[in-house]
Amino acid sequence: MANTMVAVDPQGHEFSVKKKNKKHTAGWWAQTVAAVVITVIMLFPLYWMISTSFKSAEEVQLPFPTLFPRSFHPENYGYVLQKANFLKYYWNTIVMTAGILISQVVTGILAAYGFARGHFRFRDGFFYVVLGALMIPLQVTFIPIYIMCSGWTMNDTYLGLILPEAVSAYYIFMLRNSFMSIDQSYIDAGRIDGLGRLGCIWYVLVPMSKASIYTITLVTFTNGWNAYFWPKIIAGNEVRRVLTVGLAYLKNTFAGQAVSNYHQIMAGAVLAILPVVILFFIFQKYMMTGYSKAAMK
Repeated sequence: MANTMVAVDPQGHEFSVKKKNKKHTAGWWAQTVAAVVITVIMLFPLYWMISTSFKSAEEVQLPFPTLFPRSFHPENYGYVLQKANFLKYYWNTIVMTAGILISQVVTGILAAYGFARGHFRFRDGFFYVVLGALMIPLQVTFIPIYIMCSGWTMNDTYLGLILPEAVSAYYIFMLRNSFMSIDQSYIDAGRIDGLGRLGCIWYVLVPMSKASIYTITLVTFTNGWNAYFWPKIIAGNEVRRVLTVGLAYLKNTFAGQAVSNYHQIMAGAVLAILPVVILFFIFQKYMMTGYSKAAMK
C-alpha cells in the first residue's frame, strides 16, 4: 500500500503506519487564501497612510491614485514637526498617557485585590457599581466632570487631563477575575513567609497575573494615547493639546492654501501611531497569552 509503512515495536511486533499525505487539501488552501485576503485588507490602510506620507502635494491630488510614491518626500515629516508643533503635542500626550497608566495600574491592582480577596460588607454591591460604570460612556458624564474640573481650575492642565481617567472599571474588572483564579494557598504561603497584604499583592498575585496585567496595561496605554474627546474639551489651549487633537487641527493649520495637505496629515498620523505599533510588536506575545487566559475564564 502506497500510503502505509511497516514499523517494528521494541517487542519485535510489526504494525502498519499510515504515511502523512504531503499534499495540501482544498480546505487548507481555502483557509490560506482567506487568511491572506483578510491580512491584506487589514494592513492596506496602514500601507496607504505610510505611502501617502511620502508623496508630494501634486501626486496626492492625482485623479488616479498611485500605490507607490513616484518620488519620496521625507521632508513632510520635518514640516509637520516644525509647523504643527508636534513635538509639544508628543510631550503632552506622553505626560497624559503616563499619568493615566500609572494611576490606573495602582488603583486597579489595589481595588481588584479588595474585590477578589477582601472581606467587607457590601463587597459584591460595590463591585456591581463598578460593573455599572463600564456601561456608562464618558459622553454621558463629561458635563458634571467638566464643571468640577473647571471649579478646581484644572482647565488646560495635566491634572485635568489625567484625573478623570485615573480609575478604570475595566482594569478592575479584568484584574479581579485574574486574582480570583489564583489559589488561596499561594497567598497563605506568602503570609507564612512574613508578607503583609501589600507584599502578597506585589510578590504573589502580580507575578502570577503578569500576562493579564501586560494585556490590560497595553489596552490602557492605547486608550490613553488615542484619547480625543476629553482632551479636546478640557485642553482648549494649544499649550496642553495632545496628538489626537493636534491631528484634527492639522487640516486647519494649512487652511486657505490652494494645495491640499493630505500628505502632511498622513505624516502626522504616522508619527502619532508609531509608539503604539512599537509597543504592540514588543509585547504582542503577552497580549495573546492574556487574551487566551481571559477567554478561558
